[in-house]
Amino acid sequence: MEPLNQKSLERVVSQKALQMGNSFPCQICAVGFLLGICLTYLVLAALTSLATFELGGISFSTISSGASPPNSSSDVINIVKGTNSSSKLKETDRIVDSRRSKETDNERVQLLYSAWSSLLNESASTENELGLKLGLNRSRAPNAPHLENCKLKAQLNERFDKRVGTETYPAWTSWKGVLEMHPAAATNERLSLFRHQATSQGAYPPWISGADEENYPMTRQVQRDIWLHQHPINCSGPNVKFLVTDWERLPGFGIGAQFAGMCGLLAIAINEQRVLVTNYYNRADHDGCEGSTRSSWSCYFFPETSQECRDRAFELLESEEAWKKGIIKGKENYSSKEIWAGRTPRIWGDPWSYLQPTTEINGSLIAYHRKMDRRWWRAQALRYLMRFQSEYTCDLLNVARHAAFGREAASMVLRSFVGEWPKDVTERKKSDIEEFVWSNHNTWKPWPLLSMHVRMGDKACEMKLVEFEEYMHLAERIKKRFPHLNSVWLSTEMQEVIDKSKRYPDWHFYYTNVTRQVGSVTMATYEASLGRETSTNYPMVNFLMAAEADFFIGALGSTWCFLIDGMRNTGGKVMAGYLSVNKDRFW
Repeated sequence: MEPLNQKSLERVVSQKALQMGNSFPCQICAVGFLLGICLTYLVLAALTSLATFELGGISFSTISSGASPPNSSSDVINIVKGTNSSSKLKETDRIVDSRRSKETDNERVQLLYSAWSSLLNESASTENELGLKLGLNRSRAPNAPHLENCKLKAQLNERFDKRVGTETYPAWTSWKGVLEMHPAAATNERLSLFRHQATSQGAYPPWISGADEENYPMTRQVQRDIWLHQHPINCSGPNVKFLVTDWERLPGFGIGAQFAGMCGLLAIAINEQRVLVTNYYNRADHDGCEGSTRSSWSCYFFPETSQECRDRAFELLESEEAWKKGIIKGKENYSSKEIWAGRTPRIWGDPWSYLQPTTEINGSLIAYHRKMDRRWWRAQALRYLMRFQSEYTCDLLNVARHAAFGREAASMVLRSFVGEWPKDVTERKKSDIEEFVWSNHNTWKPWPLLSMHVRMGDKACEMKLVEFEEYMHLAERIKKRFPHLNSVWLSTEMQEVIDKSKRYPDWHFYYTNVTRQVGSVTMATYEASLGRETSTNYPMVNFLMAAEADFFIGALGSTWCFLIDGMRNTGGKVMAGYLSVNKDRFW
């Protein structure tokens, strides 16, 4: 079908010409009329061509209004060829090329993602597999901004958890990355003198981010003092006493309850001037924790005390005299009330008395919680116990971040890559600033990131449960203040919550890939169905991701949320606040 019927147009022009006669004014009018019609024809033809040009590959109905759609793809091609066929072919080629380019980009992203996946396992067989399948080796793969070098990080942290010679403190003044390993630092005598003086005077520990204004009051000093308490210079000294205890393992005690119980035991140890030594940890009694770390807290985090003190404590366990003299005690020496609701150490005064309100419920900040001292102390105790992640825990986080953010990271890296990857990849040698200075930077994640812990299921016996929609209502409130927020790290045991998250297309949800509850069963039954390794590893990952996220939404009635909030408030996140969906317990 042509845009205008040319025969009808000619008849109209002829009739107008006959009516006008031979007068000069009429001739002028006729010429003007003819020019107007010609211009109209050209404009209509151009607009029709443009509509086909832009949208021909999407919908035929947009090409010509009122025409019936073609019966096959060949009809579309014929129509495109019918008007200015050379330009149509060029534009069609451009669209096809664009699609091919996008497909190629996706293939490259997947290739880089696969390369990083292979590098997560540092075995020789993995390295060979990477070389055979992808034509890459470790030195040629672009840096993965979302992954950590867990082996190097564990080695560095080990230096920061041990004294240097006869020094009172570890080398905390030089903890930033691996800068102290730079050749210039090793030979600088004045720098060595400064480090010695600063260390002797009492530097602050490296596992605290930010100043006290960004944490609970006195956090840096308290963390330093706890480390000193737990690491006496001479563990065999006559005045060194011990509290040796297993982690709580009664049926029905979740990980959060175990954490809270150990915080109480650490408080007892400090009040009685004892070194806390943890023994059997049932959550680590699985094949993922290898060697001496099996059934031990050290599978996931650095030990709570030095190896020398551990050895001394286990030696004294066999001594009846040591038990009689009270040099060593166990959990059975204390009542449940002393452990769970015992006295918070007062050696730092009462810093909890001037905690600022940063928790919100129903649009109002809570100025006062019950047991403010317990809230402050559990945050300090847990921060110390989790001060350094083990290599195993670091690997778990790498795997979780890679599964969640890996493809986004690969796309981001390839956009900044100069040339065509992997065709133009070359051997990569780190510069000094990259190796020694930037080594301390945090891993990349979608920013800003909101963490949300939705606790449901059998928790109904302890607190009022709130539907997922209420959590998202609070998320939308944060988004109004921070409109660039659209990423959520979602932790929950309920499949229903994961399914509901798909109703919010404007949000990007990340979560661990684990089987979740369908229906209502007890947490103990659910964890048993997962197995000990999975039921421990994925909550650990979720806990640490929540502690690192920019914002947090949870429920005050949940011990798990209570402890996450404490980790955030000793991790530089106190001014990010905490939005709660309920006010149960207040702690």
